[in-house]
Amino acid sequence: MKEQLQEIKKRAEKEIKSTDEFAKLKEIQVKYLGKKGEITQVLRSMGKLSKEDRPFIGKLANQVKDEITEIIDKRKEYLEDLEKDKRYISERIDVTLPGIKPVISQLHPLTLIMNEIKEIFLGMGFTIADGPEIETDYYNFEALNIPKEHPARDMQDSFYITEEILLRTHTSPVQIRTMERVAPEVPLRIIAPGKVYRRDDDATHSPMFHQVEGFAVDKEISMGDLKGTLLTFARQMFGKDLQIRLRPSFFPFTEPSAEVDISCVICRGDGCRVCGQTGWMEILGAGMIHPRVLEISGYDPEKVTGYAFGMGVERIAMLKYSMDDLRLFFTNDLRMLEQF
Repeated sequence: MKEQLQEIKKRAEKEIKSTDEFAKLKEIQVKYLGKKGEITQVLRSMGKLSKEDRPFIGKLANQVKDEITEIIDKRKEYLEDLEKDKRYISERIDVTLPGIKPVISQLHPLTLIMNEIKEIFLGMGFTIADGPEIETDYYNFEALNIPKEHPARDMQDSFYITEEILLRTHTSPVQIRTMERVAPEVPLRIIAPGKVYRRDDDATHSPMFHQVEGFAVDKEISMGDLKGTLLTFARQMFGKDLQIRLRPSFFPFTEPSAEVDISCVICRGDGCRVCGQTGWMEILGAGMIHPRVLEISGYDPEKVTGYAFGMGVERIAMLKYSMDDLRLFFTNDLRMLEQF
């Protein structure tokens, strides 16, 4: 049996040193040292030996087992080092090669337009205010002269969280919050840019979009002041030769109210397919702040007046960049975004 153990060790050592695969090494380990391995079989057959030979053979078997284990461990280390060397060669970087110029990110077109709108109104003496996107029904509707069950609410199909909490449908609540905070101080000239939410989704509407609310409160403010402000904005945004017109409309929070059109940015008022041959394109809604809204916010409508306007940033961007589908702004298509 001594010769058998020596033969087993010799064969095992030869097989171990000749293999270059981890899987094959595992098979050899099982073959010689496993529960049904050759060394185990020798140990199980020791019952046939005499009492004098058993200690010697048992000790020799365990010694051979340890030696085979040691040889396997050394081969495993060798194969691991070999694998590392191969990986280092395959992953080696030639530091002498010229570098790859990184792609520099740029602002999204909506951010560009939003920043341009801010700069224009800051230049006219307005300041920027902000407010929560999750609003109360009071600030989003009631304080803007839109009581519960008012038909005007149907124009702003909303995302309600509870009966009194919703995602704001416009940035107009910032107007109320600001006037409440500073009333009865004047003058007040504020723009409120930000995200708003309505349950709309088509080529010209999105469930989430951006809006800029603007308003001014002072003594003896008139529609003429409103028109002059919007004309200045339109010409700085779209060109110095642009004209605007105000068409009578209705908004619960302004009285009188108007839809504001600009002369077509394509044909400059001559009439074309884009403007439906009218020469005009609608860009925003505006009007004089309703006396009731002034009163709710802490101002005396007998002493001060004000105007307000609201515009969709996506709408301005679509006109500025001659786009016909609002959804392009939110698809993250690099073919479109890289143009800006």
